[in-house]
Amino acid sequence: MRPLPLAACLALVATLSVAAVVTAQVPATTAPAPAAASDTAPAAPAPRVGNAEAGRTLAYTCQGCHGVEGYKNAYPSFHVPRIGGQSAEYLVQALTEYKHGDRKHPTMQAQSQSFSEQDIADISAYLSSLK
Repeated sequence: MRPLPLAACLALVATLSVAAVVTAQVPATTAPAPAAASDTAPAAPAPRVGNAEAGRTLAYTCQGCHGVEGYKNAYPSFHVPRIGGQSAEYLVQALTEYKHGDRKHPTMQAQSQSFSEQDIADISAYLSSLK
């Protein structure tokens, strides 16, 4: 396995630092009471609602490679998709697949490991709001 480029490593450190600050600011919640047993199949979990303002902070490191407005790609010789304005559903799916290893890209897998499901929803809400 070849080492990650320096910029990717720095981006990962910055993301982990931001995630630690954001996580420290989130108040703890109590666990919901267990649901009563029934004969029906369990309902699919509702998709999380993303907070674009929280996602703006979390998506800061995405901007260097993905060319979100005002930034240039860190590696112009590599194909890096533009994600600003992409649908939130697609972004949630992509980040989740990177996190679970279903999509292969070392930098994206490293980035996504630090994100909770809510972080992914927030990032997706922010990026999808960009034009």
